Amino acid sequence: MSSPQDSVSPQLELARKLNLLLDVVVAEGNTPYTYRQIEAGLNERGLTLSRARWAYMITGDGPLVTDPALLTGLAEFFRIPPEYMLGGGGDLPERVDAQLAFVKSLRVARVVSFAARMLGDVSPETLRSITELLQDNTPEAGPPA
Repeated sequence: MSSPQDSVSPQLELARKLNLLLDVVVAEGNTPYTYRQIEAGLNERGLTLSRARWAYMITGDGPLVTDPALLTGLAEFFRIPPEYMLGGGGDLPERVDAQLAFVKSLRVARVVSFAARMLGDVSPETLRSITELLQDNTPEAGPPA
């Protein structure tokens, strides 16, 4: 039986990883990185990254980027083990995994808050049921909603 990841192209897998890392930056209380900040961080490591290349790396459209120096530089910029970016599926680095769990809980809380406002007078039991349903059916990791 094949898993959903079996059908994901390597370009989309790289985009997924990069977008997860960008989400983690925000979850840690920072403002999102801009292309210029990432470019500057790579330049400090003697690497270059064009805006076009960055765009297709984070969207998954275009050629697959396999340059080990660039992928290692990005890993160092985001403070994660280079192996995560170098193609091995590997587990999420612990810091990334913990922050993604936090992001998930924040998103669920926002949706529950919105639902409570929209539904008006709702019983605590119904609100608990909605919260449990959202927590049970929210993907562990993925691009921002």
